[in-house]
Parts: sequence; C-alpha cells; structure tokens
Amino acid sequence: MKGKVLALLLIGCGLLLAELPALAHHAFAAVFDFKKPVKLTGTVTKIEWQNPHTWFYIDVKDEDGNVANWGMEMGSPNLLIRAGWNRNSLKIGDVVSVEGFRAKDGSYNGNAQVVILTNTGQRLFAGSSAGPPTR
Repeated sequence: MKGKVLALLLIGCGLLLAELPALAHHAFAAVFDFKKPVKLTGTVTKIEWQNPHTWFYIDVKDEDGNVANWGMEMGSPNLLIRAGWNRNSLKIGDVVSVEGFRAKDGSYNGNAQVVILTNTGQRLFAGSSAGPPTR
C-alpha cells in the first residue's frame, strides 16, 4: 500500500513539474488586445534574440516630441529564421516601422505582427502569436 501511495505521489509531482514551463508561456489574448492595433516607427535600442519569444525595443516619438521606449514581442528565433530573419536583420540604431497589437495593460509593450525595415523597405512577418497578417 505504501508503495502505491509513493508511486502516485511521485507521478503527481512529475506531472506538476512538467506543467511549469507551460504556465510561463501565454496565449496572445491573455496579454495583448486585438482591438488595440498599433503602427509605430522608431529607432531600435535593444534586441533580445532568445526563446520562447524574441523581443526588440524601439524609441518612439509622439506628436508632442516625447519619447517612449516600446517593447515588441515576436516569435521564437527558430520561427523567425524560417520567416526570413537572421540575427542581423535588426541592429541597434536601425529605424523600423512595426504593425501589431498593444498590451491590454496599456503599457508600452506590444505583439509585433509585421516589421518593416526602413533601410530596405522589406516587410518581415514577426511570428506573431496573433497569426499572420491579414493584408
């Protein structure tokens, strides 16, 4: 009897530990809002090319000249590579335009859907968890 209880306890602990990585990942709708599309243009200040999501940050000036640093989430590095990206597609100091969706909490964060490299005009799919762009 003790052996069965111990086995069940170990199996239960194993299942809980297996779920921890899934809890850290989020669905698009949990963080971002389809009803809040954003189009931003700014200068790249930081790039985090890592799993599970690549992030980049841009300084964006508003109509009053105030600068806000926006963080934009993209897909995983593997997904981005398959979509035509490489580690040098974005560089600090590049000016880019981004189409995506704003965070539900109103912070300066968003989920990038398309990134337009202004130096080449190239439009790259950002691996958005919202899915591919509709246009």
